[in-house]
Parts: sequence; structure tokens; C-alpha cells
Amino acid sequence: MQRIMLSSLTGLAMFCATTALAGDFGPLIMPADLAAGTVPEAVILDIRPKGFEAGHIAGAVSAPYGLFRGPKSNPGAVPPVADLERAYETLGLELDRPVVIVSQGDTDSDFGSAARVYWTLKSSGFTELAVLNGGATAWVNAGLPLSTQAATPVPTELAITWDNTWTADTAEVTAVVAGTEQATLVDSRPGSFFNGKKMHDAADRPGTLPGAMNLPHTDFFRPGATAINADPDLEALRAKLGGTSNTPVVAFCNTGHWAATDWFALSEVAGIDNVKLYAGSMVEYSQTDGEMANQPGLIAHLFNQLLGG
Repeated sequence: MQRIMLSSLTGLAMFCATTALAGDFGPLIMPADLAAGTVPEAVILDIRPKGFEAGHIAGAVSAPYGLFRGPKSNPGAVPPVADLERAYETLGLELDRPVVIVSQGDTDSDFGSAARVYWTLKSSGFTELAVLNGGATAWVNAGLPLSTQAATPVPTELAITWDNTWTADTAEVTAVVAGTEQATLVDSRPGSFFNGKKMHDAADRPGTLPGAMNLPHTDFFRPGATAINADPDLEALRAKLGGTSNTPVVAFCNTGHWAATDWFALSEVAGIDNVKLYAGSMVEYSQTDGEMANQPGLIAHLFNQLLGG
């Protein structure tokens, strides 16, 4: 009986330890923790558009950022779910297997690609996700080795259903602008875009969404850092966002890239509920006849273009 009880207690302890480890995984992982093998079964997804062949984290699978993006006319659009499903299967992903997302990490803007892929995977039903904070650059700066040996993923079979919990579309945003739905609109772009002095090449008009507040993605990084602040001031964020705890927050930018950083920081790091990403963002919205704010007149717009904003 004592032996049976001891065995049961040992099994319970192992179960609890495994559960705690799973619960502690993500949304960020540091290079030292990844190198220490704390999540040995994780798929390391290297989303850099180039540089993989020259050196990558051993065992990583190449999944260029473009796999998760839309066409040139609307880069922020979510690819068809069937296309995503095929890509995931080719990469050897499984819904309950941990995934670590690695961007380049040379600039704070690089984080947006990792955050966007994280959001896409989470919305696709993946449950164990983490971003390597600081990306490949942080890995190298930590003195950790790179490999040039390509891993060969084992294809999987998946059935993906998109979860709209963290997604805002143009119809929803238009309703918020019209006042028929409530949400806090957060423009994640630099002030020059928010103020209408600059616009994305694929956008039809400069400006921002009426009623939006400006919360640039750079606010979530300490000066000069390319790793996101893992310990934001939650109360300060709530005060800045305003509204009630039940008011949805919709982050947007030009193409759902910088806004993915805001979404990640607010939803995954700060733990604020009901935060959504408007994937198509201002490029998509500007191609409609929707109302705009901070849209300069024709002469002012031409002058801004001449001066580069």
C-alpha cells in the first residue's frame, strides 16, 4: 500500500510539474530559457524573410513572414484559412504543440512580425505560443550558437477553424466609427501617420479613424530596445485606454503589423481582455468610403508628400 501511495504521489507531482510548465509557457521566452531546453518539444518557427540559410537556431523551421500576410494591395489581409492550414501542415505544426516564433529583432518594428504571426496562430487554434523576445539578434547577442543545417519537418494533418475573438473587421470598425458599436480605437502608428502627414503606399487616403487615440507601438519598448517590455504598468495602460473593463479595444495601423505589437502587449503581456486586431487596418479602410479623421486637404497632402511628411 505504501509503495502504491508513493507511486501515486510521484505521478501526481510529475503531473503538477508538467501542468505548471505548460501554464508558464509564453507569451514571451528569453534566449537563455530557450537554449536551456525548457520546452524541448517546441517547434521553433523562424519567420525571417532572409538569413535563415546563413544561420538559425538549431532545429528551427523556416516560415517566412509572407506566409502569414495578404496581397500587395492589402498586405494586412488574413490569408484564406485553407491556405494557412496547408502551410501549418507543411511546417509540421500541431495545435497543442508549443511554438516559439523568431523574428530578426534588429529593430522594435521587427517585433510586429512575430506578434502578427502569434496572433494568426492563436486565432487558428494553437494554444501554446511564445515569441522569442528580441528575436534572432538577441539570441546571437547572448552568445548562443547558430546552425546552418536545415530541419525537415514531418507534415501533419489539421482542421483549422478561425476564431474571431481577437479579430476586428472593416464592418465592425465602420460600426464603431458610426457610433452603433462601442470600442476604444487605438492607432499604433507613429504620430506622422496618425496626424495624416504620411500614408502607406497601398493606402488610398491619409489620416486615421475618427475618435481613435494614438498609442505608437514604440511605447511598449524601452528606449533603444528591440525586446518588448515584459512588465508594463497595467494601471497606466488602463487609464490611457479609458472606457470600462468591458469596452473592446481595437488596435490598428497601416497593415496590421505595428498594431500586432499593441495587441500583443495589451492582450498577451498585460492581460487585458477583449483586445482585437484590425488586420486590414488603414490600407483596407482607406479603400472604402468610410469617414476619416486628420485627413489633410489636397494641397496640404501634396505638400506633405513633397516634404516626406
